[in-house]
Amino acid sequence: MALHLHLTGLFADGSDSRLTLDQARAHFARASAARRDHLSDIPKWRELGHNKELVQVCRARAQQVKSEQNVENFVVLGIGGSALGNAAILGALAPIFQATHPEPGQPKCFVLDTVDPDLLDEFFESVDLTKTHINVISKSGGTIETSSQFMLAYSLMLAACDNDAEECAKHFTVTTDPNGGHFHGVCEEFGFATLPVPDGVGGRFSVLAPVGLFTSEMAGLDTDSMLAGAAKVADNLRSCSDEDDPALWYALMHVLYLEQGLDKHVHFAYSHRLRLLADWYCQLWAESLGKRHNLAGEEVNVGPTPLKAVGPTDQHSQSQLYVEGPDDKVYTMLKINKFRRDVNLGKAFADSLAFSHLEGRNLAELMEQERRGTEVALRENGRPVCVLEMCSLDAFHLGQYFMFMEIATAYAGGIMQVNPYDQPGVEAGKVAALALMGCDGYQQRAVEIEEIFNSAVEFKLSC
Repeated sequence: MALHLHLTGLFADGSDSRLTLDQARAHFARASAARRDHLSDIPKWRELGHNKELVQVCRARAQQVKSEQNVENFVVLGIGGSALGNAAILGALAPIFQATHPEPGQPKCFVLDTVDPDLLDEFFESVDLTKTHINVISKSGGTIETSSQFMLAYSLMLAACDNDAEECAKHFTVTTDPNGGHFHGVCEEFGFATLPVPDGVGGRFSVLAPVGLFTSEMAGLDTDSMLAGAAKVADNLRSCSDEDDPALWYALMHVLYLEQGLDKHVHFAYSHRLRLLADWYCQLWAESLGKRHNLAGEEVNVGPTPLKAVGPTDQHSQSQLYVEGPDDKVYTMLKINKFRRDVNLGKAFADSLAFSHLEGRNLAELMEQERRGTEVALRENGRPVCVLEMCSLDAFHLGQYFMFMEIATAYAGGIMQVNPYDQPGVEAGKVAALALMGCDGYQQRAVEIEEIFNSAVEFKLSC
């Protein structure tokens, strides 16, 4: 059981403009320095695979909820790192139509990462709230979207519970900072059960913390194996040499191509179950590496633009651009060796030339040959592409994927000399939203924002 990284397509063979292996090795000292710095102060998120206590806390809470409540629906309220990992876990491991046909005995699971009034209002109208458990996730408790979701859900749940505040509180679990923050006092006052987001674990690195573990337990998934996969990658990459560290090579090659102007990094998922991993990757890569300042405080405005593609669907919507358009992209293909189901195409229409070559073949074979066809088209046109291969898509390999990408992201930040753990650009948007919503303490910022809008000459067209 392993995760394999195939790097061959990232290197030139003498007939194209890609980097050569020798050119990459000339920069390897930068990568080694970044790895050395990372391992000298190992972040808390890298140790989550070994944290059995957090699993036990989440499992105990999930068992309590299921035993005490008639739970037909499990709802995650959050945004960004509080939601994308949960969606990726459910998309990869739960039944594909889990929102309508979950495994027997398990609730339908939903991740609502929006404040869209149409979606939220219609959703809450469509479910029996007395049979619904809601997990509100925000480490700081200061995320305006999650606070809004929480207010709405609590008001609706309270009404559904005939204004019985004690009964209403039983339908909530709040995952937040255990030591403080805006949600901490509210939970104590209203009696909400809580789960911790550990110190040193930021939102986009929190999928293997209770942020994602509680969802996994509520959905009846194999949480232990997911953490075991993560622990194996963390341990293996800690004990191997620099030259044998696949995450380091992944990070270095992407940074080197970024420095050559290939600033779009495409995550090409060849499985429906992998599609939401690409969404999770996009936040991890963009928010960690897109920075105005480097570690020396210099203004550099660097960062890759991650893009999601799903094969073979996007072969028919994006591959024309990828193969013949601007040479400004690096591609990662996510591949599964063995799908869960073996679907044979049979013999229908086999007498027709349009179908004869498909007789007796299967869908997994077709998926892989389509992937290979796209890979060779990219490589023949000098486009750098690597393949991240999972033996199968189960909880163990999913945990491996999460840890691999998190470590690669940390390495890339080190090579680029930026801080992969802050997000000042996101915080600026949060402050602006708080100011415009009239939050106390932000009055001056609200005045400044209104001046920006009022001073601009309006250019508006209608049709």
